Amino acid sequence: MGQEAEELGAGELLITSIDADGTRAGYDIELYKAISNVINIPVIASGGAGRVEHFAEVLKYADAALAASVFHMGGLINIQGLKAYLMESGIRVRV
Repeated sequence: MGQEAEELGAGELLITSIDADGTRAGYDIELYKAISNVINIPVIASGGAGRVEHFAEVLKYADAALAASVFHMGGLINIQGLKAYLMESGIRVRV
């Protein structure tokens, strides 16, 4: 499916793992690893974030990571703290 989207002109893909979404158990690393091996456009990972480490893990295979509830519902992750963690891990982030 990702290859077809790329062939049709998609500039990037937002992929949400429905199985991981809302679990806060981590992104579906195998899914993003498989996708990144077959397409040449940026991939945005979505679904599963629960800890700052989850972002660093998925960003090995995805170009960006999306999350919502960990920031808005109870503030489990502080955005500035996440950015600092990622920068310390050698991952480029927008500041």
